[in-house]
Amino acid sequence: MFTVNAYGATSATEPLVPMTIERRDPGPHDVVIEIHYTGICHSDIHHARSDWKQETYPLVPGHEIAGIITEVGAEVTRHAVGDRVGVGCMIDSCRECANCRKGEEQYCLKGNTLTYADTGADGRPTQGGYSTHIVVTEDFVLKIPDALSLEAAAPLLCAGITTWTPLRDWGAGPGKKVAVVGLGGLGHMAVKLAHAMGAEVTVLSQSLRKKDDGLRLGAHSYYATSDPATFEELAGTFDLIVNTVSANLDLDAYLSLLATGGTLANVGAPAEPVAVNVFSLLGGHRSLAGSLIGGIGETQRMLDFCAEHGLGCDVEIVPADRINETYERVLASDVRYRFAIDISTLR
Repeated sequence: MFTVNAYGATSATEPLVPMTIERRDPGPHDVVIEIHYTGICHSDIHHARSDWKQETYPLVPGHEIAGIITEVGAEVTRHAVGDRVGVGCMIDSCRECANCRKGEEQYCLKGNTLTYADTGADGRPTQGGYSTHIVVTEDFVLKIPDALSLEAAAPLLCAGITTWTPLRDWGAGPGKKVAVVGLGGLGHMAVKLAHAMGAEVTVLSQSLRKKDDGLRLGAHSYYATSDPATFEELAGTFDLIVNTVSANLDLDAYLSLLATGGTLANVGAPAEPVAVNVFSLLGGHRSLAGSLIGGIGETQRMLDFCAEHGLGCDVEIVPADRINETYERVLASDVRYRFAIDISTLR
C-alpha cells in the first residue's frame, strides 16, 4: 500500500476536506496513474451527500480522471509509462457475463465496480479521482489521444460517453433531427457530438439565456420550453430527443415532439419516479428509453472521435481548495460547462 493526498467527504453534511488515502500496490495487470485533472460531475455531489443511498465515509469522489501513467505491472501489455490515459465511471467488471463479453461492461450482470463509492475486488472501498494517484487494472484504462488536452478530455469520461451512447444507439447522423433537452455539462457535449455526427440539432432549454452558446456549439436552432408555443410549433418534429436534465419533466409533452417511430432517451436521473401516459407512446409508435454511459471499447471510440473532430468539454479549471464552492456553483447551474480540478494543487 502507499499513501496519497486526496480531497473527500467525511459525512453527508460536512464540507469536503483534505485527507490522505491508501492505494494498493500495483499488481501484474495494474497501472499507476498520476492524476492531472479530474472533472466534477453532479453525481459526485449526490454521492458525497448520500442523496441516493447512505454512503460509507470517508468518500473520495471523482470519475472523470485524466493523467499520466507512472508505473505498470509486470504483465501489462496495453499501456506504458508516460502514456496519457483516462479513467471513467467504472474500474472493473466480471468480464464473463453476456454483457461484458459484448463490450457492455456498464451493464455487467454481476455488477461492475464503480470508480468510487463501491467495493473493489480486494474488499476495500473504492476511492475516486479527487486524489493525486489511482491504481487501475489495465483493461479499464482509456488512451487519451494527443489531440485532446487532458483538462478537456477528463469530463469526456462521463459527460462525453453518457451522451455519445444514445446518439450512437439511436442513429444520430445526416438526415436525422435531434433535440437536446438542457444545455449543461451533459447537454453541451450532446450538441457538439450530434452536430459532428451530421444531425440537425435543436436545443430545448428552459429559457433563451444560453442561446448564443448553443448555436456556437453546433445547434441549428434553440427554443425555450417555458414558452407553450414551443411544443405546438415543434410537435412531431424529432427523430431523437436526448434528455440530459435531472428534473422531473412532463414527459408526455416531450414525447409529443417526436416524429412517428422516434425515441426519447433519458440520461439524466431524477430523484423521484417519472410518470407517462401510455397513449403518448402508442399514438406515434414512440419509445421512451434510458442509457447509462458506455462500455470500455465504446468509450475509446468516443475519445478517438472527439480527437478527430476537435471536440472537448468546455471546462473551467479550479484548485482543490475551491471544491466546496464549486459544488454550490454546480447546484446553482453557474458553470459553462464543466469544472475540472487541477490535481497539482493537491500535491
